Amino acid sequence: MTASGYAAQPWLALLTDAQKAPLEPGPSLVHALRRAAAEAPDRAFLAYFDGRLTYRETDELSDSVAGHLAARGVAPGDRVAVLLQNSPHFVLAVLGAWKAGAIVVPVNPMYKSAEVAHVLEDAEAAALVCSDRAWDAYLRETAAGSPVHTVLTACERDFQTREDARVLSFERLPRPTDTDDLTETARAGHPAPDARDPEPDSIALISYTSGTSGTPKGATNTHRNIMYNAERQRTGLALPEAPVYFALAPLFHITGMVCQFGACLVSAGTLVLAYRFEAGVVLDAFAEHRPHFTVGPSTAFMALAAHPEVTREHFASFTNISSGGAPLPPALVERFRAGFGPYIRNGYGLTECTAPCASVPPHLEAPVDPASGTLAVGVPGPDSVVRIVNEEGAEVPFGEQGEILVRGPQVIPGYWRRPEATAETFPGGELRTGDIGFMDPRGWLYVVDRKKDMINASGFKVWPREVEDVLHTHPDVREAAVVGVPDGYRGETVKAYVSLRPGAATRPDDLAAYCKERLAAYKYPRQVEILPDLPKTASGKILRRELRVNAPRD
Repeated sequence: MTASGYAAQPWLALLTDAQKAPLEPGPSLVHALRRAAAEAPDRAFLAYFDGRLTYRETDELSDSVAGHLAARGVAPGDRVAVLLQNSPHFVLAVLGAWKAGAIVVPVNPMYKSAEVAHVLEDAEAAALVCSDRAWDAYLRETAAGSPVHTVLTACERDFQTREDARVLSFERLPRPTDTDDLTETARAGHPAPDARDPEPDSIALISYTSGTSGTPKGATNTHRNIMYNAERQRTGLALPEAPVYFALAPLFHITGMVCQFGACLVSAGTLVLAYRFEAGVVLDAFAEHRPHFTVGPSTAFMALAAHPEVTREHFASFTNISSGGAPLPPALVERFRAGFGPYIRNGYGLTECTAPCASVPPHLEAPVDPASGTLAVGVPGPDSVVRIVNEEGAEVPFGEQGEILVRGPQVIPGYWRRPEATAETFPGGELRTGDIGFMDPRGWLYVVDRKKDMINASGFKVWPREVEDVLHTHPDVREAAVVGVPDGYRGETVKAYVSLRPGAATRPDDLAAYCKERLAAYKYPRQVEILPDLPKTASGKILRRELRVNAPRD
């Protein structure tokens, strides 16, 4: 394909002047914090229930954490693992580690001991920051067999006094005698070490992800990667000055780290934290803090929409709502708009491209592909090139499906100490996503599904997303996930797992018949199982692999 194809970047015609304007990102989020602390020192940066930390306070507290880490022997380039929920402690730990010259390793708080052990060992973490409860429960033993030599623990009831029992119901524990307390350390007034400010091309994060397949690998997100995408969020969302962000996505996840924490910081805005997702707590925070922006998985919006006390007023303050991390069904977008007002804008990205590489511009709505019913995930940015290639690596025409490849300033240099995996996934610096999709002639990108999730039913390709999108149009369906299960006659057959909206009483046979009326014979689910809830990651993505593992075999 010539420059009349993907290289011509047809999506540029859909972007605003602000989105296309050249960027000069600062060196790092540490520099952004210092700038905001100088320009708006008394503005609230973090809001945590009834607690507030200003930019000046955050700068001073994170300085002290950095000084403490340096005094404990954490050297530039060392790795600091942070295993915390969405609380001020997470932000102080990350900024403190960066000010100490360290690399942050964000760890999912839902990880079990063996999963944490893999991360600590693979990253050769020198320090660990975690909750005191997790330390007592299992991390003390886990860390004992790791390279970790410094531990900070935190009670995430600090920095607030509301004590919302829906999420902060845990008891305060006696302070562990074998760790340092993060809150006390932050308030101790240690000076930050000199000459350790991050360089743009140094590694900011080692974000563990399964990538396109296999054992979790450490994606090396640089400070430049983070600053580029954070600035693109700031310039591209058309938010008011000093915007209020609500952290719906977990901050340890790349979406939360960049599109909430990073974007808020470079905007000198206020970041509202609520520990973890609980629909009632989130709605109360919307009413109290009146945020302008949030981003989260479609499953979170499904849960908010199903809450018995939700009203349109809860969403009245939003300028922009985005969805990422999980497929966004078109039916949910329309149902949400009809019920509550806002239009949810789709987005697409991976840990390997430091969160978004395509999004829906704030003045547009994503089209729905008439053939498949798939909602576009957005358009690439002005400095990115997204290509669609076949199995031989040749570009396919617009409208044809193939693997999505991404090149741009948000793409990471590779995986931590995995040269073979880096060479395979980033040939020539271009990211092979492992996602199947297509692009229309205007530049709208559509993600069909993960390459590895394709179902082969009697030789016919079935993409789970297409079946899931049909299920989401059923008025009784809250969540849906489709997987392939072994079948003696067809090789594989389509099975759907669904959870229902409150009060619904639809039967599995009804849902199968509903799909049969709307899909080709080889696509509709021969098996439907109704569950109270579908298994999800901490970021809200439905775990199809867990459903496949638990599916009965012939």
